[in-house]
Amino acid sequence: MEFEITASASMTVNFAPDTTTEEIFQNVRTILATPVYSVPLNRAFGVNAELVDLPLPVAKAKLAAEIVQAIQKFEPRVEVTKVLFTDKAIAGRLQPTVCLRLKE
Repeated sequence: MEFEITASASMTVNFAPDTTTEEIFQNVRTILATPVYSVPLNRAFGVNAELVDLPLPVAKAKLAAEIVQAIQKFEPRVEVTKVLFTDKAIAGRLQPTVCLRLKE
């Protein structure tokens, strides 16, 4: 079964998720929403936010690769199948949506 996860700037953290699946999805959203170097004791956690200043096609390609690598490293219980973008280039926003499968 494939799921879609999108990061949200207004997401709330549930410190006691009811299920493992809910925990995994929250972890993926956290990875997507966290810029690299912003976590004091783990500077490598997150996604490189500097890529968004590149031209849109280049930014999409590099950001997709960065997202896949970060999720593989920090949430190994899932497999990323694809990364889609809701690009609102006029508004200056590139919103990734990650399609993934739970590993068994």
